[in-house]
Formats: sequence, structure tokens, C-alpha cells
Amino acid sequence: MKALVRQADGRFLAVRHSYADTRRWALPGGGYKPTRETPTEAAARELREELSIALPAAAFTVLDTTVTTLEGKHDTLTILTAVAPSDAFTLSPEIAEARWLTDLDELGDAPLSRWLVRALG
Repeated sequence: MKALVRQADGRFLAVRHSYADTRRWALPGGGYKPTRETPTEAAARELREELSIALPAAAFTVLDTTVTTLEGKHDTLTILTAVAPSDAFTLSPEIAEARWLTDLDELGDAPLSRWLVRALG
């Protein structure tokens, strides 16, 4: 699950995780167990855990769902979107950096997650 979080003025949140490819800008999010929570519940939990952004699950809508093959296994990836009530956030140890952006060009030639690009497309 990935979350495209926006501000009312159109800015969106991009993050660099502190694990795996630490240079790549991506969407916040992570894995979840469908038997334990819905994608919207997972999005609310991940944003709270990673960035201290408190949004109810009902604030999220599904933007895209796709089946991926990562590390030799089939997964369903859901991209959700929501508008955050403020631009405040606090980084957890999982996040190396986070920025509110108006355009991906603000990141220069930094590598981008395909899910970030897809969510904005």
C-alpha cells in the first residue's frame, strides 16, 4: 500500500526511506495483512507510524490497484490518496527525509519510485 498525501493547495508528500534504496524518492506506505486491516486502515496506520500524520481511514480513497511481481511473488499494490489537514509531520526512523512538493522537477535528477510517478500520472 502506498499513500499519495496532498495539501489543499495541490502540494504532495514524497519521502526517502532510511532502508533499501535511500536515494529514491517514493510515496509513504508499507505492507499490510488483508486479513487484519483494509488498505485505507493500513494507509492511516503507516502515515501515523512513519510521519505522525493523523488521518482517519475514511479520509482515503483508492487511486489505483495493480498486481506486481516483486522478489518473485505476486502482490496487489493499492495506491490511495487523501488530503492532509496540515503540512506538519515528524520523521520516524524509517524515513530519512520528507518534502512537500509542487512538482517532481524539484527533486532534480534524484531517482523516483515508479509508484510515485504512477500516482501523479
